[in-house]
Amino acid sequence: MAFCFAALSIFAQDSFPGFSGEYLLEETYVGESDVRRGTHTVHNFDESDSVLRFILTPRVGLGVLRLGADWERFSFGFPALTPLPNTLQSADLVVGLDTQFSNSILVRFEAQPGVYGTNHFKIDTFNVPFVIGGTYIYNADVQFVVGVSVDAERKYPVLPGGGLRWRLHRQWVLDAVLPKPRLEYDPTKDIELYIGANIKETSFRVDDRFGVTHGIARLNNAVLTYSEVRTGVGCDWKLSSNATLTAEAGYQPYRNFDFYRADVRFRQHGSAPYGMISLHGAF
Repeated sequence: MAFCFAALSIFAQDSFPGFSGEYLLEETYVGESDVRRGTHTVHNFDESDSVLRFILTPRVGLGVLRLGADWERFSFGFPALTPLPNTLQSADLVVGLDTQFSNSILVRFEAQPGVYGTNHFKIDTFNVPFVIGGTYIYNADVQFVVGVSVDAERKYPVLPGGGLRWRLHRQWVLDAVLPKPRLEYDPTKDIELYIGANIKETSFRVDDRFGVTHGIARLNNAVLTYSEVRTGVGCDWKLSSNATLTAEAGYQPYRNFDFYRADVRFRQHGSAPYGMISLHGAF
């Protein structure tokens, strides 16, 4: 689950009166790397991470609703019989609210009820992770963000987030807010260059025969917390007022597959290069 705590969207103006929203289409490819558990090393597998998101943001008396859907799929090139799933995917609804407590304080609540599993979704993969966050607007150049991400199935159910967004200069912004901190530079009004990171951590449940078919019976129907960190440089190109194309490249220094309840963990052994492209925007 992506846990973003910035709530500044409540100030966005509708491009189409009475109808507004946001969307994201994203694809990331991570090159070959290894993970290790004790003396067992899984060699030379790659990764594909696909994300689709569409959220409507109608205005109501309390603020701005967030209503939509989200899908993410991780595909890994594991060798046969490796005790790790080749596919992790989630399909969920987005139900949330951005509201304003004062001219300086904004709050967001967002839940993502859905299924978080592998190749086949089942009712026992249902989960409802959610985030609660707030933004304090110190002035037009400085905002402070705090929040928590809650997922009862995750190894660490409650994770803190937030940070500082500071416009250092007309062309420079320090957006140091987890889970996507970055330093931005705007050479033109349509181009933004940045260096930053992306922290992901989501829980999935494997099927009830996974352990038997992969040689570790206690992994049947087990919960897997998957974590990764990407660090890289990128470019946002504003194609129009409603569409931005982003390209990014860098390295993935950290990855962890943790069946924490079954005490089976695979950790990254060496970094891997990655490339990402996305189309996103608001309307």
